[in-house]
Amino acid sequence: MHGRFRIEGYAIASADGMIADWTGFMPDSLKIEADLRFLDEALDRADVVVNGRLSYEDQPNSPRRRRLIPTRHVAGLAPDPDNPKAWLWNPAGASLEEACAAVGCRAGAVAVIGGPFVFSLFLEIGYDRFYLNRAVKVKLPGGIPVFEEQRRGLTPEQVLSGAGLEAAPPQWLDDEVALVEWVSRAELRNRRDDGVGAGPGAMTARKAAAAR
Repeated sequence: MHGRFRIEGYAIASADGMIADWTGFMPDSLKIEADLRFLDEALDRADVVVNGRLSYEDQPNSPRRRRLIPTRHVAGLAPDPDNPKAWLWNPAGASLEEACAAVGCRAGAVAVIGGPFVFSLFLEIGYDRFYLNRAVKVKLPGGIPVFEEQRRGLTPEQVLSGAGLEAAPPQWLDDEVALVEWVSRAELRNRRDDGVGAGPGAMTARKAAAAR
């Protein structure tokens, strides 16, 4: 937990660890129905969504979601002129708590959905969970990575492990998408203390498998 906030990351990556092609946009090959359903359900549960300008999820409920857009183009915080539910946020000029308060949230789940600058920003803040979905049949050579740290030759898994998260056993959303829930050590301790097992990612994966 970061104060009163639980930080959760959500990404679907190609088999070679990319979230977009060389143009910076997500190709249709990564827009897989099982993953889209998983993300839609997760963001409906979230209290605040955090995304870069090119990472808007464009789902039916998207206009109703409270949203933060990290940017260096404002000093601290400023309303988004294009979205009444969103604020522009410069992490160098305002804390996460201040940013969430600006959109009317003082506690709850913060869902981080990219891109690389945003995903890497929250490595420093600290993820409680990161749901890394892999489109195992898709490759995007020369594409955009999940994390900025991958530009040094690391895989997404190495980045998450280096940030102190541990991987749960893989689950399958369908025959194209493998899901691994990465969990902070503090979150794992809390789960053990509370007698809690798999998180919502595993439950969703089981539902998807039952429907196949």
